[in-house]
Parts: sequence; C-alpha cells; structure tokens
Amino acid sequence: MSMSGEKSISDSKSAAVLQSSPALFPNAKVVQGKVVLLGDSAVGKSSLVLRFVKKQFSEYQESTIGAAFLTQTVTAKDYTVKLEIWDTAGQERYHTMSPMYYRNAAVAVIVYDITSANSFARAKFWIKELQKNGPQKCSIVLAGNKLDLADRRVVDTEEARLFAEEKGALFFEVSAKTEHNVDQMFETAALRIPKNLSGKSNGLSKTIDLSSSAQPEETSKCCN
Repeated sequence: MSMSGEKSISDSKSAAVLQSSPALFPNAKVVQGKVVLLGDSAVGKSSLVLRFVKKQFSEYQESTIGAAFLTQTVTAKDYTVKLEIWDTAGQERYHTMSPMYYRNAAVAVIVYDITSANSFARAKFWIKELQKNGPQKCSIVLAGNKLDLADRRVVDTEEARLFAEEKGALFFEVSAKTEHNVDQMFETAALRIPKNLSGKSNGLSKTIDLSSSAQPEETSKCCN
C-alpha cells in the first residue's frame, strides 16, 4: 500500500510488524501517546478513527459533540505504543474547546476533504494554530480524506504535499470508505512517538495498560 507523502517512507519500514501481538516482542518498551484529530466538520475524522480502531465504516454518522475517545495499540520491534485517540468536533462553536484536547498531544492529525477547498483552508489554519500554541513536541500529520471521490477533487495533491513539507508535517491522502492508507497513516504516526520520547511534556508516559478499544460517545457526520 503506497503513501502519498514521500517523507513518510522511511517510517514505514517496520510496517510488516505493526499491529502484531505484544507477545511477539516481550522486550519492547511500552509507551502511550495522545493523538488528536482536528479539522472541519464532515471531513471524516470519526470515520478514519473507527476504520483504524474497529475496521468499521458507515456512510452516515451523527456529528461528534465535544470529542470522542478511543484507544488502539501498535506494536513494533522496539516499542509497543498505546494510542489514546481524541476525535474532536469540527463545528465552529467547539473551537474554543480544542486547546483542551490538543494539550500534551504527541501526534495531531489534521484532516481535510479533498473535494472541499474550504476544509483545506481550515486545515492550514489548524496547522498554524498548533505550531503557534500547541505542544512543543508534537508530530503533525496532514490527511486528505475521501480519496475514493478523486473524480470530484478540488484540492491538488501536490499543493497539499508541498504545504505539508513546508510545515514539517507528514502527508497522506486516505479514504475511510475504502481503507486506503488509513492504517499506514496512523501506524507511521505511532512510530514517531517513541522518537520524541523525552518526558511528559510531549504527552508520553510508560504504561502497562493495553486494554481494548473504548466505545466512542458519538461519531462524526458522514464521511468517507
């Protein structure tokens, strides 16, 4: 499965062992990392999370109210990473709550809809917001969702890739509907977390809690 962002290639070399049982790597260090999804309403944040965590997709979802929380564990040779994933509401009225959710995040996934120029503009805003007010050690991922609707694309791949490169962010084009690049995006981001491990300031701490996924309170509106 190929990625849209060349910058991520070096991080994908362990893909064959990601999501393996922790028992396969008994000496792996166990860490946890907070992941927050930000972006406009209806771009597919919840659909991406549900596809990654539960392997589920629904054409129609109710809008997220506030935020939903899920967990997933990614295991590589040296680390087992428990992702604590916060899926935030995209409506403007919830904007003032966002700092509460991205505080101490190890990874921020900024999602836009490739068929919506407005959502891409909003994604640019979120990246600037994070770089100005977000955690100092936070890996940013720019994700163009709804690749299954490429025939209706209005956001150029190269434009988005170059913007991500300029901002030092990873870049992926994904589809929650077809599952294209979804696992690879989250797994690549997870591999970045141990690299930034240096204390609680980046949202990381050691843990032995590898419990199964929590149920989301509400999932976000329609999204591929």
